[in-house]
Amino acid sequence: MDKSLHSERYRAIMRELEMKNKVRVVDLAEKLNVTPETIRKDLTALEEKKKLRRIHGGAVQYFGLIKEPHFNKKIGIFHYQKKLIGEAAARYILDGETIALDVGSTTFHIASSIKNVENITIVTNSLAAAELLNNRLENQLFDGKVIVLGGTSNPLQRSLSGSITNQLLEHFYFDKAFISCGGMTKDGIFDFNIDEATASSIMIRRSKQNFVVADSSKINQRALFHIGSISAIDNLISDEEMPYDWKLDQIFKTVNWINADGISVK
Repeated sequence: MDKSLHSERYRAIMRELEMKNKVRVVDLAEKLNVTPETIRKDLTALEEKKKLRRIHGGAVQYFGLIKEPHFNKKIGIFHYQKKLIGEAAARYILDGETIALDVGSTTFHIASSIKNVENITIVTNSLAAAELLNNRLENQLFDGKVIVLGGTSNPLQRSLSGSITNQLLEHFYFDKAFISCGGMTKDGIFDFNIDEATASSIMIRRSKQNFVVADSSKINQRALFHIGSISAIDNLISDEEMPYDWKLDQIFKTVNWINADGISVK
């Protein structure tokens, strides 16, 4: 096989990935007029070069595990998928409930989707979500109040965390907690920041029911700090179905996996 053809396909694949953040094998095969098996081999080769990361049915952009993207950058990554997940998650918020909303670009999209509910209380350590929620309250898109937890600020992530945040969280009981993550494997859910991971873990423990929100790029991705085990998750909302090998694993039997359109695929 001519190496130049390989290089040309690699460049085409990377161009598609830069434009869309996520590519599918079937789409690439059709666009480049080759077999799906050829594309799978190309994606594997590019993954070995750390140019991308393979996911079920395709690939996503490669991000190292050590450094978390700035919040303003994260908002633009997988924006469409996160928006769908946020809209799906917001449907589970009911009148009169007390909600925990942790830090993250996906939970930010939940905040932007909350509407037509009354007498809810939202507790958050996300400065970005708090500002958005206050604007939505002012515009009467929902009724209730927003409680912003104190703590040490992280300007790059627009968040509050640390010992003060954790102490305050121990005084709350939540009906539902909505938790973002930096990655998820069979070992549990993970985040990049130890203080934010600890706050999310407390939210899960203090809640009657929790929802982990994770776009497909987080699947089989491990970040630095452990938030919780799979057994701690009640519901998981993603933009794709549960990976096939996970469906066969006993540890996922108690997780209600929800597509971003709100249809359970457990």
